[in-house]
Amino acid sequence: MQVTSTPLHDVLLLQPQRFGDSRGWFAEVFNANTFASAGLPSSFVQDNQSFSARGVLRGLHYQLGKPQGKLVRVLSGHIWDVAVDLRRDSPSFGKWAGFHLKPRNEAGELEMLWIPEGFAHGFLVLSETAEVLYKTTDVYYPAGERSILWNDPTLNIGWPLDALEGLRPSVSSKDGAGSPFLSAELP
Repeated sequence: MQVTSTPLHDVLLLQPQRFGDSRGWFAEVFNANTFASAGLPSSFVQDNQSFSARGVLRGLHYQLGKPQGKLVRVLSGHIWDVAVDLRRDSPSFGKWAGFHLKPRNEAGELEMLWIPEGFAHGFLVLSETAEVLYKTTDVYYPAGERSILWNDPTLNIGWPLDALEGLRPSVSSKDGAGSPFLSAELP
């Protein structure tokens, strides 16, 4: 597995090795030993899968009390995935990074995004539909659920809205009522 650093401290792009022939291909996308040897979590407690239409924007989500690290993989479609560092002691606190994620990257390789605990996470669907699967390091904890506004002016995230060709992002009422970054209850 190839591990690549990103502009955000501790957020990593992962490329599992693919083996193929004329019949198709096989990849081991998670192996506890491989992850542990790369310094990544080797234990996940919950898998979540979403299906969304073009223009759906989910996030920016995080949890207090039971923070979740997330291993994000796109099964179909194309999303723009965003992580925001909420860790006050981090060199990248308050910074964000966005990543184009598809089932396979431009080089044809599988690609996953590791977002550790202490980050807000969200994504925008750029294709007609997208299915996203992510593993979490802790269970969903409704009492700790929080959301930062996707269009917060302080964060000034460069969502690729032009790719929607005039379609406005579709945001849940819960996400639309998220907190501004400067007044958000942070971990």
